[in-house]
Amino acid sequence: MSTAQKKIIVIGAGIAGISTAIRLAIKGHSVNVYEAAPQPGGKLAEIKSGDFRFDAGPSLFTMPQYVDELFKLAGKNPDDYFRYKRLDTVCKYFFEDGTTINAFADRNRFASEIENKTIDTAESVIDFLNDSEKIYGITDPVFLQRSLHKWKNYFNWTTVKSLLRFPQIDPFRTMNKANSTRFSDLKTVRLFNRYATYNGSDPYQAPATLNVIPHFEQHFGAYFPEGGMYAIVKSLTDLAIQVGVKFHFSQYVDEIEIKDKKVNGIRVGLNSHRADLVVSNMDIWYTYRKLLKNIPAPEKILHQERSSSALIFYWGIKRTFPELDLHNIFFTEDYEREFQQIWQERTVYEDPTIYINISSRIQTSDAPPGCENWFTMINVPSNSGQDWDKLISTARSNILTKLSRILKTDVSGLIVSEEILDPRKIDSQTFSYQGSLYGSSSNNQFAAFLRHANFSSKIKGLYFAGGSVHPGGGIPLALLSAKIVVGLIK
Repeated sequence: MSTAQKKIIVIGAGIAGISTAIRLAIKGHSVNVYEAAPQPGGKLAEIKSGDFRFDAGPSLFTMPQYVDELFKLAGKNPDDYFRYKRLDTVCKYFFEDGTTINAFADRNRFASEIENKTIDTAESVIDFLNDSEKIYGITDPVFLQRSLHKWKNYFNWTTVKSLLRFPQIDPFRTMNKANSTRFSDLKTVRLFNRYATYNGSDPYQAPATLNVIPHFEQHFGAYFPEGGMYAIVKSLTDLAIQVGVKFHFSQYVDEIEIKDKKVNGIRVGLNSHRADLVVSNMDIWYTYRKLLKNIPAPEKILHQERSSSALIFYWGIKRTFPELDLHNIFFTEDYEREFQQIWQERTVYEDPTIYINISSRIQTSDAPPGCENWFTMINVPSNSGQDWDKLISTARSNILTKLSRILKTDVSGLIVSEEILDPRKIDSQTFSYQGSLYGSSSNNQFAAFLRHANFSSKIKGLYFAGGSVHPGGGIPLALLSAKIVVGLIK
């Protein structure tokens, strides 16, 4: 082994942990991954309930090039290991007055659809998407692809150009203010405000910079992986093993061992495992509170407002609904009130916006013939001690009443299997503090700068990847966090 090769331990086999391990192993390092759960994936898991299969967590796949890149780095053809289909319709939106809007993947069709279904023009939608692309062009090379916490990254022409264009990313208005100024129809405003929830934030507080998110879908496309979302985890885990990564499942890490302000390894129970470097894919809050004994924590970061969480019902439905698509949204009429309830009152709105993902629309084996698997989700606050049993019961009743009204069918009588995931379970099962899905929220114009760095400035050899650190949550950004970490490791 050359002096450049390191013995590296990755804590957590979430998507960022797996991809970090792959990148490090390809570079010739000896990599071991320790995961508390009996299987990889973290939030990107799957559930089997009766004859139904569900993707338990993230259900939308964008930016597949970041997955393909890992196979290419290993000298493999991605198509031989992992395949996916581009969606013609990204999402179908339902409104109380009977209006349905299809978010077609083709931007011109999408713009025409909004013009035909609302009082807004196709031109206004195209202008919005062009501005979304502009924000992406400014932020991608600086905020998404690099560490914001290394001064050297600011001293190059690419960064200087992006910083000079900083006002163009619209950081000083809220997302809702920007969208309400641009569009006249409240349906259109709600549709584009919804993208704040992609990183667990509030469109009435979060900066309009988050209008970059639609570009991920409308330009790069939305996809469905063969085998469902969990196929991402399976294929990358197989790739990791092929390039030499060793996985240790059902191994709860108790401590990151530090000696003379330098990483020395980890402790699992009574056993210590030496390492030159450690990468934590665990939520940054738990990393400090549980794993870094006697190390001063960055309290300001750890006390940042958490992102929202989710309440999910996994329902096996004993009939099919041709009017539904893979991704479906049933909007509330008072979107602002819904977010007030989530963020200011820390509760669940009586008329929540409902998201339904039906993977069996494409992966027919996910449900028996004549049936559908409904991943039914609403946005809820992170867990701060609410009476979740009561909130879940009430929400379930409200969701079923709303869906039955809009679909003109008694949905409750069609449920043949049910599993439930709430903020408490998200916390306990994935070590996501308070059940927040994306670490901290982005309800601040400087949120991008306030996330924890991908490295420790106090402990040599300690790094961090995943949705709770820079650059943020969601599959694409988690994969980019791995890329940033490996770029930092010399």
